[in-house]
Amino acid sequence: MTNAQADDGAGTPAIDSSVPHSARIWNYWLGGKDYYDVDRRAGDAILDIAPGMRAYARADRAFLGRAVTHLAREAGIRQFLDIGTGLPTRDNTHEVAQRIAPESRVVYVDNDPLVLAHARALLGSSPEGATAYLDADLRDPGAILSAAHATLDFSRPVAVMLLGIVNYIADPDEAKAIIGRLLDEAPSGSYLALSHTSVGPGTDEAVAYWNEHGTPKLTQRTAAQVTELFDGLELLDPGVVPCSRWRPDTPSTTEPVAVHIVGGIGRKP
Repeated sequence: MTNAQADDGAGTPAIDSSVPHSARIWNYWLGGKDYYDVDRRAGDAILDIAPGMRAYARADRAFLGRAVTHLAREAGIRQFLDIGTGLPTRDNTHEVAQRIAPESRVVYVDNDPLVLAHARALLGSSPEGATAYLDADLRDPGAILSAAHATLDFSRPVAVMLLGIVNYIADPDEAKAIIGRLLDEAPSGSYLALSHTSVGPGTDEAVAYWNEHGTPKLTQRTAAQVTELFDGLELLDPGVVPCSRWRPDTPSTTEPVAVHIVGGIGRKP
C-alpha cells in the first residue's frame, strides 16, 4: 500500500524513485536488489539510528514462514489471502504453503507499482494449486474480496495475512473495521495472521525519521494495542509477542532476541 504514487499518464501509478519507499527499503534490508539509491541511503540512515532494523526485517520474514507453515501443516488451511505482499523474495507465501500442500491457493494483494512490476514472480504455482495477484488497496476490502472470489472459495476457511501492513492505517477504528470486513466474508475456522511495528528504544526514533523522509507513514502500536486488532478471534499461543518469539523453529534454553515487530495468529470461531 502506498500513499504517494505518480501517474504515468495512462491511469497507472508510476514508480517514484525520488522518495524512499518502505517496500524497497525492506527489500534492501532483506538482501534483495529491487531498490534505488534513495532507498539504500534512507535504509542506511535508519540503521544508523536503530542498528537492529535489518534483523527486525528478517525476523518478520521468518515469522511469515512459520505462520504459513503452521496454517498449512497444523491448521489444514489451503487458501491464503496475502495483503501487503511487498516485493517478492525467498519463501513467499505460495512457496511455503505449496511445499506442504501443493493444492494451496494464494491471492496476493498490493498496490505499489514496483511490486506490480515484479508480480509475475509471485504467480508461479504447483500444478495442483493456484496463485493470483490483485492490484488493490487495503483500505478497500470490498474490492479485494470481490476480486479474490475468482481464485478463493469463501465457503471454506481462508487465512488472511496482514504482515507489516496495518501499521500504515493510523486510525485504530479504521484498522479494526478493515480487518472485520475481511473476516466477515470468511467462514468459521479461518485465520488472521498479523505483524505490526511496535514501540521500543531506537525504533521510535527510526520511525520518526522515516515519517519525516519516506512514504507511506508508519503508526506504531504497543503489543496490547495490536492484540485489540484480534478482537473476536481465538488467539493462538503465545499470543501477540515479538515475532522472533512466535513459536521459534530452533529449541533453545533462552528466548530469541526480542524485536520491535510483534505478531500473532487468531482463529475465527
